[in-house]
Amino acid sequence: MCLILTAWDAHPEYQLVVAANRDEFFARESAPMAWWEDQPILAGRDLSVPNGGTWLALARTGRFAAVTNVRDFERQVPGARTRGQLPVRYVVGDDSPGAYLHSIEGEHFNGYNLLVSDLNELWWASNWWGEPTKLDSGIYGLSNAALDTPWPKVTEGKRMFTDALEADDVEAFFASLANDTQAPDDQLPDTGIPLELERLASSAFIVSPDYGTNASTLLRVRHDGTFDVEERRFAVGQETGRVRFEGRVPA
Repeated sequence: MCLILTAWDAHPEYQLVVAANRDEFFARESAPMAWWEDQPILAGRDLSVPNGGTWLALARTGRFAAVTNVRDFERQVPGARTRGQLPVRYVVGDDSPGAYLHSIEGEHFNGYNLLVSDLNELWWASNWWGEPTKLDSGIYGLSNAALDTPWPKVTEGKRMFTDALEADDVEAFFASLANDTQAPDDQLPDTGIPLELERLASSAFIVSPDYGTNASTLLRVRHDGTFDVEERRFAVGQETGRVRFEGRVPA
């Protein structure tokens, strides 16, 4: 997942709001968001790895986690473990957010960003960017660098996400994820990939024949524990399906 926009304790109705895009090669198979039969979690599932990892998950207990990779091709870990297991391990466990993040042996993974919450606290951690951090109330943007790194997709995404939050408009949230405007060359980050790919990856919603946004997800958890979540799936910019769930977690 390459963009996560998050509001934590920043709205009178919602404890947590997350709007997120997963960008991936379309040939890498994944299952749509669903309640897993073998774990008590609601998540999409990466079918390319043993036991299936995920990029965003909500447990029946209210535990939440989401992960992105860190775009750094010079720091690759031989035989790295799959990052998709990090959200799964958190939401099915019972460690506090801080304790879980401190327990991860980050040297065994390629670069990652991880957001975790038990709905009492929200934490961010990255094995490339220092110690785990408990986050204050506010609005955050996360892509493939450190939290709130001002890449154009993060800055503009947070602006649109904030407007959507104020309006409490589902379609406006998805519009913040569907923005396919590429950044001007003088605003592009330099992450070591060719310029054409840097341009392609600079938009919130990525469209190309082989790689791009394949899932957009909106999760809203209210202070009373009720939640709704919708996932829309894509291939080469075209919607291929959507699912929606409602429920209640412990408030």
